[in-house]
Amino acid sequence: MRGAKSKSLALAGLLLSCLGMIFSANTGFSVSVYDVTSRSISLRWPKFSGASSYRVTATAVNTVGHSLLAHFSDVTLKATLTSLIPSTVYAVQAEAIDKNGIILAEAQIMQSTVLAAPILSVSSPSCDSIALSWHAVYMAAGFSVSLMRSDGLGRMLRENTTNTSLIFTNLDPGTLYTIKAYAWNANGMPGDDFTYNQRTSPNAPVDVKVAFNSGALRVSWMPTEGALTYSVTASDGLLKLKCNTSSSFCTVPSLQCSSEYHVSVTAYNDAGSSKPTDAVSLKTIPCAPGNISIEEDEPGHLLVSWSSVSFGHYYVVFVKSDDGLEVHCNTSHTQCHFQSDCGFTYFISVFAYNKAGQSPLGDVFNYTTAPCCPSDFRAAFVSSDTVRVTWAAVRGADLYETRAASRSTAVLCNDTAPACTLSALQCDTRYRITVRSLSEAGGTNTSCAPQHLATAPCSPEIKNISKEGLSAISVQWESHNEDATYVVTARGEAGLWHCTSTGSSCTLTDLPCGSAFTVSAIAKSPAGQSLPSYSVPLETDPCCPNDLILTQVTQSVTNVSWSAGKGAQTYVTTLESPKGQAKCRTLQNYCLLGCITCGTNYTVSLKAISETGLTASCTYQGYSSSACCPFGVKLYRLSNNGIRVFWRASDETINYSTDLRGSKGNFTCTPSTGGSHCDITEIPCGDVYTVVVAPLTDKGPKLTFCPKKIYSVTCSGSSVGMGKSTLYIHYKFMKFVKYVRIM
Repeated sequence: MRGAKSKSLALAGLLLSCLGMIFSANTGFSVSVYDVTSRSISLRWPKFSGASSYRVTATAVNTVGHSLLAHFSDVTLKATLTSLIPSTVYAVQAEAIDKNGIILAEAQIMQSTVLAAPILSVSSPSCDSIALSWHAVYMAAGFSVSLMRSDGLGRMLRENTTNTSLIFTNLDPGTLYTIKAYAWNANGMPGDDFTYNQRTSPNAPVDVKVAFNSGALRVSWMPTEGALTYSVTASDGLLKLKCNTSSSFCTVPSLQCSSEYHVSVTAYNDAGSSKPTDAVSLKTIPCAPGNISIEEDEPGHLLVSWSSVSFGHYYVVFVKSDDGLEVHCNTSHTQCHFQSDCGFTYFISVFAYNKAGQSPLGDVFNYTTAPCCPSDFRAAFVSSDTVRVTWAAVRGADLYETRAASRSTAVLCNDTAPACTLSALQCDTRYRITVRSLSEAGGTNTSCAPQHLATAPCSPEIKNISKEGLSAISVQWESHNEDATYVVTARGEAGLWHCTSTGSSCTLTDLPCGSAFTVSAIAKSPAGQSLPSYSVPLETDPCCPNDLILTQVTQSVTNVSWSAGKGAQTYVTTLESPKGQAKCRTLQNYCLLGCITCGTNYTVSLKAISETGLTASCTYQGYSSSACCPFGVKLYRLSNNGIRVFWRASDETINYSTDLRGSKGNFTCTPSTGGSHCDITEIPCGDVYTVVVAPLTDKGPKLTFCPKKIYSVTCSGSSVGMGKSTLYIHYKFMKFVKYVRIM
């Protein structure tokens, strides 16, 4: 091409030289062309004597345009006119000018610029082709394009065409080619050429491998000839992730779990890109299971459940207790059962697995089981309405709740200590006592077994105490206990007396008289014993005196004496008969009763009265007063030195006894029943005698209260024996003295 172009330029130069020679024949000044392009004409001329500068003018002949004017110094003998119009004939005129601006000589030639070079648009639509296109070139009749590897290997490819596009195929992928193109005109004269280096696009990478590395996708491949960079695309259908690199591997981060990605690799260079590799399908690791729930479906069993995860083939649940022990469960289902202990905190994590590996760590849940139920649970009464509950402290418990519940009430006690005292419990009530352990994290253990405990019966209230007999006291009370036995106790210095009943009353028997007691009642049941009731004072009737002695002091006066009656302060003694009554009230243990009728049967009674007014009516064996003393007692002298005592009897049925007592002897005579006199013989004279005539009694000694008479018996005559001397009887009776002469 360059040879053809030089040949055409030589012909044009010859023509123009001839013309120049015509215009400058007289001067010897000429101009010649040594190089022509589409945009420039290179000229040279000889030095002209006297010229101080040169002026060159180029004027287009076959088109309308501005002339180009260039000035040069006298030392410049060649120049290049630029910015010319391609494929245009120019009239080029050179002028030699002196210092005064006078043209000394001139020369002119005709010169045409060549065709412009086609401007190529080059691309590599595939790894084995290069496509070229260009715009039409003015005055061009055709185009010539050549292509050759830039490294000189292989052969050159050349194509001549009248079109404005061309494709070279069967090229080497990723290889740099040098491309040259020029246009020629109708005369076959070539124009300027255009040189361009173009690389074919690379071939698609091969041996693509994908793998997971720490949750990211690592893609590797064999390097591709001519590839400068690579792009990895991972698409899950909604989102595309890219990774660009100049190496033969790339890591795609931020992959979504539980997704299926289609991975392809594209090679790039300055020519373009290869076709993407066939997509490699890859399922990512599953997402961490969600909606994890933990519950104790029953004490001692944890149920862990979760939602299924896409692409999760199986699941592993790890459960680690706070004492360091860890267990796990493998399952293809969405729940696992675990044994659990009370009072522990468990840390639970769930992982999903597939061929790609393990899911990321999701939320780690902690679950604290309810604290253990208190052990060694004991309840004991410390009083009738107070129970102390103790137990052994258990793991996990922050607080203990003790509850005693009956059908109507409940008593609650909260404490951090393993003991609680429940007070103010209702008597005679069955309570359900439960001790529950609580913690802030584990809540309340509601499965603790209760104990049942019944309180002691309620205290009875004594309502009445009444006398039922001489030594029996009935005690009545009020109470509302169920199935209780009541024990009533009378307590005093004399000792203890008890009676028992399941009802509301019982009788204390054989209580000693004259004693003071305090009476109280208690209720007993298998649950225990109630507090005693309030004490009620009790005083038994005073005792009747054991011994009562009646002694007739006079015919109308009787002395009654008795032994002291226990508990008695005052006594009332009564002798009563149809003829009348004799009564005596005294603080002493004896009493004189007057107005007694002789020879009368009396009923004897005595009332012993205590300080508080309790009375014991004592009845004794009847009492008969002695027979009446005789009245009208007289003494008569008998002939045989005896004396006849005569009286008038009050009752003919009464026997009387006559006692004659003196210093010389005592004499007694008793007449027959109904008799009214008694003879005493051989009475010594000269003595004073006391004569008493008294009724005879069946029991005891003779009465001594009948009137006594004193008789003095004197002797008349001899002092030996009793003579017939006069007997004077001196007697004293009723405060006067009578002297009776007995013949």
